[in-house]
Amino acid sequence: MAGRINDEDVKAVRDAVPIDAVVSEYLQLRPAGGGNMKGLCPFHDEKSPSFQVSPSKGLFHCFGCQEGGDTITFVMKVDHLSFSEAVERLAAQAGITLRYEEGGYNPSHQRGERIRLVEAHKIAAQWYIEQLAVSPEADTGRTFLAERGFDQSAAEHFSVGYSPQGWDHLTRYLRGKGFTDKELLLSGLSQEGRRGPIDRFRGRLMWPIRDIGGDVVGFGARKLYESDSGPKYLNTPDTAIYRKSQVLYGIDLAKKDIAKVSRAVVVEGYTDVMACHLAGVTTAIATCGTAFGGEHIKILRRLLMDNGSARVIFTFDGDAAGQKAALRAFEDDQKFAAETYIAIAPDGMDPCELRLAKGDEAVAELVEPRTPLFEFALRQIVGRYDLDTPAGRASALDESAPVVARIKNSGAQHEVAVQLAGMLGILDTQFVVRRVAQLARWARDRGGKGPAPAQQRPTQTYDTVRPPSGPALNLRNPVYATERELLKLALQRPELVSPAFDAYGVDEFTAPPYAAVRQTILDAGGAEYGIQDPQEYLVRVREAAPDDVVRAMVTELAVEAIMRRTVDEVYAGDQLVMVRRRAVDRRIQEIQGTLTRLANGGDPARLAAVQNELWVLQQYGQALRERGVAAL
Repeated sequence: MAGRINDEDVKAVRDAVPIDAVVSEYLQLRPAGGGNMKGLCPFHDEKSPSFQVSPSKGLFHCFGCQEGGDTITFVMKVDHLSFSEAVERLAAQAGITLRYEEGGYNPSHQRGERIRLVEAHKIAAQWYIEQLAVSPEADTGRTFLAERGFDQSAAEHFSVGYSPQGWDHLTRYLRGKGFTDKELLLSGLSQEGRRGPIDRFRGRLMWPIRDIGGDVVGFGARKLYESDSGPKYLNTPDTAIYRKSQVLYGIDLAKKDIAKVSRAVVVEGYTDVMACHLAGVTTAIATCGTAFGGEHIKILRRLLMDNGSARVIFTFDGDAAGQKAALRAFEDDQKFAAETYIAIAPDGMDPCELRLAKGDEAVAELVEPRTPLFEFALRQIVGRYDLDTPAGRASALDESAPVVARIKNSGAQHEVAVQLAGMLGILDTQFVVRRVAQLARWARDRGGKGPAPAQQRPTQTYDTVRPPSGPALNLRNPVYATERELLKLALQRPELVSPAFDAYGVDEFTAPPYAAVRQTILDAGGAEYGIQDPQEYLVRVREAAPDDVVRAMVTELAVEAIMRRTVDEVYAGDQLVMVRRRAVDRRIQEIQGTLTRLANGGDPARLAAVQNELWVLQQYGQALRERGVAAL
């Protein structure tokens, strides 16, 4: 196949880029025991982390949605890339030059569309930066930044640039770098003009918008000239690499501190993010020309890990539009396990204005949690009614009680219900408390059998594991549990079970998914190969899997923790012996049934052979019970 990446280079990329470092670019990881890490799965919504990463094996697996694979698979899935695009991206990070089977070294026409569009944005971002730094025309942009308290070093830190006013300066520059007109139009950097592509952004300050992995995928452009008839802010249109509902400005700079301190500050604009970061609030991020919504919440939840101490603080202007934005954010509040707050600066200033007027300290003080978002929402609701009348108080209660009923913590819910009674001027506090509690019950039991409260839901256990397809395997069944442990040892610690394991038959594993994994290990050359090259061994086993179902099970077993703190030869020997003993016992039962049938008039020679086999197996079983692993 033309353009196929050399297999040795693919292996080099797998070995060079640690999977935990790659995954950590997208979500927060914490120790899970046994050298593994865990976090909230980026591929499905979940409340408690079931996504595990094994740095030593270079694999990930989610015990919730069954997604799994290696570093390349993760990048393919999380960023919707092809195999070659994912390898190329990781190779670029590791500084590895890829060879292609036919066509030489890394030819541009063979590179995936996403890689090309990201590269175009990277080059454009650097070009815009250079224009801001040296172009006389960009003085207007430099003045704009200086008036808002941002010097040259601040502009460089945030990679702010400038797009010249001419029609096609960037377009011609990127053509010279080898990009086609089709690629420039697909990227959103250019748009159709009367005589071909022209620059989309002209005469504007440029903020590069990066995805959580750090790649530039779009731009936010601020108008500078009165002659510009466009909107005040112009963003990249939706493209193959940019969706405004799925990106957060500043997330590349803020993600590590968000994960570290379990706090995120959501502001409204690019300059607000800059002001916050320069004032020491390095967890600030902003949406890009759209309301804060569900996709943005997913990004933050993976970083915050939804622990009880997590905080999300929204800063909005104090005007009507800002209050509307705050209420809209509250609609999504329950998608967070984190506590949410609102911070509104005095005189309705945004963080950028506040920093100019009162300095960095004022910005740092602004984002300290002040008012819970639900309390702000309640005050906005209650303020719309005439509380001097019984009808006004009743209507205000009707609208505000469901808001209180949505508060996750039952103790806080009761306390806020008491506060609501005071806000409304209702003397019978218990009436309000009962009303809220009733609404909370109805919400839980909606439809007859609603979901249990989060605090009552059972945590995930490994008593029952559901294969990617087929019935659940009940690991309370000791037969399945032991087979599973032996396969985990064969994949994770092959040196402890080799060479004995490779002599085990597929039929010694009674669960069909486990039998399929045993066959896959056999097809990949056996567990003994894993002693020579553990990383390549797992790659070979996964590649030998007959389908995605078996491949997912291999990944799951390679990542799941072994169910013993001390994993040594003794423990491995116990699993080997137990699986073999049970296989022998099953065969003995089968032979005893055959003997019963042959005793009623069967072939005497056949009867003697079966009796001899039974005697041999009984002796072997006895030896296994007495001598253990030495009898294998």
